[in-house]
Amino acid sequence: MSVAGFKKQFYKASQLMSEKVGGAEGTKLDEDFRDLERRADITSKAVVEVINKTSEYLQPNPATRAKLSMLTTVSKMRGQLNSPGYPQPEGLLGECMTKYGRDMGEDTNFGGALVDIGESMKRMAEVKDSLDIDVKQNFIDPLQAVAEKDIKDIQHHLKKLEGRRLDYDYKKKRQGKIQDEEIRQSLEKFHESKEMAESSMHNLLETDVEQVSQLSSFVESLLQYHKQASQVLEELSDKLRERVNDAQNRPRREYVPKPRPEFDYGDLEPSNGGYSPAAINPPAYSPDPEQYHGTSFQRNSVRSKPPEPCCKALYDFEPENEGELGFHEGDIITLVSQIDENWFEGTLHGKSGYFPNNYVEVVVPITH
Repeated sequence: MSVAGFKKQFYKASQLMSEKVGGAEGTKLDEDFRDLERRADITSKAVVEVINKTSEYLQPNPATRAKLSMLTTVSKMRGQLNSPGYPQPEGLLGECMTKYGRDMGEDTNFGGALVDIGESMKRMAEVKDSLDIDVKQNFIDPLQAVAEKDIKDIQHHLKKLEGRRLDYDYKKKRQGKIQDEEIRQSLEKFHESKEMAESSMHNLLETDVEQVSQLSSFVESLLQYHKQASQVLEELSDKLRERVNDAQNRPRREYVPKPRPEFDYGDLEPSNGGYSPAAINPPAYSPDPEQYHGTSFQRNSVRSKPPEPCCKALYDFEPENEGELGFHEGDIITLVSQIDENWFEGTLHGKSGYFPNNYVEVVVPITH
């Protein structure tokens, strides 16, 4: 840093200290500028918060969002264009229903209905994926561009304006010790920064027609999603109504138990699970080790399973978000995967979820 730059930083720090501690008053900006700054600040906060809340609306699970963000970053680093999508709950429910419906048999009434609903739910998931893409391209991305360019420019100019104001006030209060030309230059720079800040805030507020257009695109995407979802559900409702009518009109089959087979106590032939008088007496003891050779071989041939990856809880962890796994100190948690450098995925007492790795001590590490 040059001597002039060092002196300027000293002037700013000295003026700021005199205002904060000594109660000195600095140059007041006009009310129009203050009103413009207030409106621009509210608009900036609105843009950032709306982006975050829209992402939460499309992808409610915070743990999955964090995992997807990590996977997207890795995909970009590896040069992979296709990144995994958000696991839509409609799709997960559809997969479950389709699986068990086919296991039951599509020729059965319940199994066929499960398959019908499962396929429709998977179509709903595809419609939801289209909504995610449309909203991101036509709403989130344009707002993100505003946040990364226009709002950052405003913050930069306001920060520069504050620094030049402190520099000007410091020199103005020391008039006589500092040359008038230097004070005049500081005042010109202060006004220059003020005009640039005003211009950037004005441009942001005057482009609200673009933000309204983006909001309109967001609503259009939602409307299209609900229309398509409604069409899928109406078709499904008609199918299920037909199934209900068929089931009601079908005659009910009565249960008729099969005749029980009679047991023949005179039959001494061995049978599966049958009664055999010879089985009353236990086999005679034989010290010959060859008699149990087969059993010994089978026992020795069983290989022990490798221990499952696990960790021990060092502290209590209370989940604050959906998808997180809670536990108490001393619990042994089975490790499923490592999400990133700060989070694990694991299971405990039949529940699965995510938890921070600084709450646990790894006992058996994940090897795959």
